[in-house]
Amino acid sequence: EEHGTQHFFYVPSLSSRTLVYTGMLISRQIRSFFPDVTDPDFTSALCLVHSRYSTNTLGAWDLAHPFRYLAHNGEINTVEGNQNWMHAREGTMASTLLGDDLPKLYPIVRADASDSSRFDNALEFLVLAGRELPEAVLMMVPEAWENRDDMDPDLRAFYEYNSFLMEPWDGPASLAFTDGRMIGAVLDRNGLRPSRYVVTKDGFVVMASEVGVLDIPPQNVLVKERLHPGKIFFIDLEEGRIVGDEEVKRRCVDRRPYREWVERHRRTLRDLPPVAPRHESSSPEQRFALQQTFGYTNEDLRILLAPMIVNAKWPIGSMGEDAALACLSDRPQMLYRYFKQRFAQVSNPAMDSINERPVMALYSTLGSEGNLLEQIEEHARMIRLEHPVISDAELEKLRCIEEEGFESRTLSCLFKVSEGCEGLVAALDRLCDEAEVAVRNGVNILILSDRGVAPDLAPIPMLLATGAVHHHLIRQTLRTRCGIVCETGEAREVAHMALLVGYGAAAINPYLALQTIEELVGDGAFTPEGLGVDEAIANYVKACDKGLLKTFAKMGISTLQSYRGAQIFEAIGLDRGLVERCFRGTPSRVSGVGFDVIARESALRHARAFPGDHFAYPELDPGGLYQWRARGERHTFNPDTVSKLQIALQRRSYEDYKQFSKAADGEAETACTLRGLFRFAPTGEPVPIDEVEPTSEIVKRFCTGAMSYGSISLEAHQTLAVAMNRLGGKSNSGEGGEDADRYEPAANGDLRRSAIKQVASGRFGVTSWYLVNSDEMQIKVAQGAK
Repeated sequence: EEHGTQHFFYVPSLSSRTLVYTGMLISRQIRSFFPDVTDPDFTSALCLVHSRYSTNTLGAWDLAHPFRYLAHNGEINTVEGNQNWMHAREGTMASTLLGDDLPKLYPIVRADASDSSRFDNALEFLVLAGRELPEAVLMMVPEAWENRDDMDPDLRAFYEYNSFLMEPWDGPASLAFTDGRMIGAVLDRNGLRPSRYVVTKDGFVVMASEVGVLDIPPQNVLVKERLHPGKIFFIDLEEGRIVGDEEVKRRCVDRRPYREWVERHRRTLRDLPPVAPRHESSSPEQRFALQQTFGYTNEDLRILLAPMIVNAKWPIGSMGEDAALACLSDRPQMLYRYFKQRFAQVSNPAMDSINERPVMALYSTLGSEGNLLEQIEEHARMIRLEHPVISDAELEKLRCIEEEGFESRTLSCLFKVSEGCEGLVAALDRLCDEAEVAVRNGVNILILSDRGVAPDLAPIPMLLATGAVHHHLIRQTLRTRCGIVCETGEAREVAHMALLVGYGAAAINPYLALQTIEELVGDGAFTPEGLGVDEAIANYVKACDKGLLKTFAKMGISTLQSYRGAQIFEAIGLDRGLVERCFRGTPSRVSGVGFDVIARESALRHARAFPGDHFAYPELDPGGLYQWRARGERHTFNPDTVSKLQIALQRRSYEDYKQFSKAADGEAETACTLRGLFRFAPTGEPVPIDEVEPTSEIVKRFCTGAMSYGSISLEAHQTLAVAMNRLGGKSNSGEGGEDADRYEPAANGDLRRSAIKQVASGRFGVTSWYLVNSDEMQIKVAQGAK
C-alpha cells in the first residue's frame, strides 16, 4: 500500500503478436519514455494509438488505452448491465478449449474498471475461447438489424441468433481492434462517433477519429472514406488486403445455419395459441380498491393516462419539477420516485428517438440463454417480444405455455400488511428463494404477480420485487436461465416501465392500468366520443413504446435489450443496505429510507383501500404532484411564494421582492430539495471585503439561461436582456430568434439585444443579421426537454 491506496499488478498484454505501450503521458513523451519505438530496427505492420484524456474515470495506468485488443473513443452506456449479465453467464458457461481452467478466469469482467476496459475484458474472453475477432466484435456491437427488411435474411438471422446469447454493448462508440494478425474498426449502430480513413497508393491505411492526423500528400491518396454506422472496416495482414464489410459478415454467416435454427425454434407471441383469460374483469368497487392500493390519483387519470390513450403519445410536462423529493415528502410515495435516470453528460451526442427510430429497437426475449461459448441449434429456442408492454391475453399465453423448452411459473408478490417491515423482508426472502428453486428446476419464465390484494395482503412494490429477484439470481449465476415478466397493478406511466426494464424485466403486464383505461373510455370524462377500448389500449401501448424510446435516447442507448438490466439510475434517499440487496451497483449518495418506511408507505395506501371501521375515502386522492393542491405534495413554487412575487411586481417594491425570495429560498426549498438542507460551514476569519471583487465586476460574469419567446414571453425576454445589459452581463436569446428592432438602443439608452445568440438544429430565426448582432454564439445540438 502507498498513501492508503492498494496497488495491484497489471499486465497490458501477454500476446506473442503484439506489444502494448501504455502510460499516463502525452503523445510527444512517448519517444522519450519508450525509446525502443524510435529504433530503426523496430518495425511493425500495424500501429494502434489512443491519445486523449480520461473522461469517465480518473487517469490510471491500468485504464490507459490501448488495451489487449481494443482502443475506444466514446461511451458504453450499458456497461453496468453488461457486467451483471456477464457475471450471471458464469453459471451456464463451459468450454472444451479451456476445460476445468475456465473458473480461474472469473470474473470475466473486472469490476470498477472503465467502460472501455470492461468491453476489452469481454472481447478478449470471447476471442481466446474460440470466436474469430471480427465475429466477436459484431456480436457485441451489432448493426441495426431489427427493422431492416432490406437486409440479407441470413445476416439478420446471424444477428438475431447472437442476440439470444448476448445483449448489445450500447452507446456512441468508435472501436478499433487488433490481435496482431488482423486489425479493424467498427462504429455503433447510430454512427455517433466519427472514424475516417485514407488508403494511400504506396500501401498505407490511416484511420482516425479526425482527418489530418498524418500529413499525406494529396497525390498519394488512393481512397478517402469514412466508416459508416454498423459497418466494419477490416484488414487481414496475413492476406495483405482490406476485406470488405460484406465479405467479413458473409464469413461469419456461413459458419453455421443460423437462419434455419432461428426459423425452426424462435417463437413470437403471435405463434402461441390463445388462452382463455384467467382473471375476470374487476367490478367498479374492486377496481377502485386496487387503484387506492396502488396509489392511483386523479392526476394519473387526467394528466397521464388520458393523453396517452387519446393521442398515443407520452404526455409532455414542464422542463423542471419543483415537487418535494420522495425522501423529503411527508406523503406516501411510490418507490419509483426515489430514482432518477442518469444521463451521459461527458461526451454523448444527442439521439432523436423519432428520426433515428430505424436504428432503435424495443424487441426483447424470454427463455433460457445457452452457453455463451458454444453455438448450437438449441440456443435459438427463445420467445421474441416486439415490445415490453403486453396485454392480459398475451400474458396468459406465456403463463400457460406448452412449447418444448419453455416452462413458466407465477410467483406471488404480496406480504402480510399487519407484519410491517418484518413481513415485507420475509416476503422478499420467500420470493427470491422460490425464484431460485424454480429456475434450478427448469422454469425459464418467471411471472412476478401482485394480483390477489386483500384486506390482509398488500403488494410488494413491483420495482423492489423485480430488483430483488434479478440481483439474487445474478448472485447465484442463474439469471440468464430465465426471463422476468411483471404482472402488476402498480406500473402505469413510462418512468415505471423504464425502471422495471432497467432492473431486469423483459415484459410488463400493467393489468390495472388497462382496466382503468376501460373505465376512462366508458365514463368519457377525459376522452372523446367514438374512442373504443381496443383503440385506447393500442394507443396506450404505443405511447409507452414511444416514451421508452425517448427515455433510452436520453442516455444514448438504442435498444431495449441493452437497456434491460443496465440500471442507469441513481437512488436518492434510499438506504444503502436496501440498495445493495435489491439494486446492487446503483449509486445512492444520500442514504435514508429503508424497508421499514417502504412497508409503512405501502400500508398507508393499503389502508385507504381497506379502511375497515375507519373512514372510507369516496374518491381517489387528487394528487398534487403535477399541480399544486391544498392537501397535495409540497412545491417550492406555491400560492404563498407566487403571491409574494405578484405583490412585489405590482408594487415595484424591493422589500416585497425580498419577502418573495425569503419564502422561495426558505422553508419551501428546505422541505423539497437536498440543496435546501446544506449549510455553510465556518472556515475561519472572513476575507476582508476590500480584497474581494466589487459587485459591479462580479455581475459582469452573469448569464441567463437560453429561453426563447415561446418558453416565456416578449416582455420577459426583453426585460432579461435589458437587465443583463445594464449589469454588463449576457442574456441568451434561446432558439427562437430575435426581432431586429431590438438591436438598436431605446430612447432611454437601454438595449434589448441579447448578447448570446443561440443557433438550434432547426435554425429558427437565424439570419446573417441575427448572427452578427451577437457577442457570443451558442450552437445547440439538443436539449433534455425535447
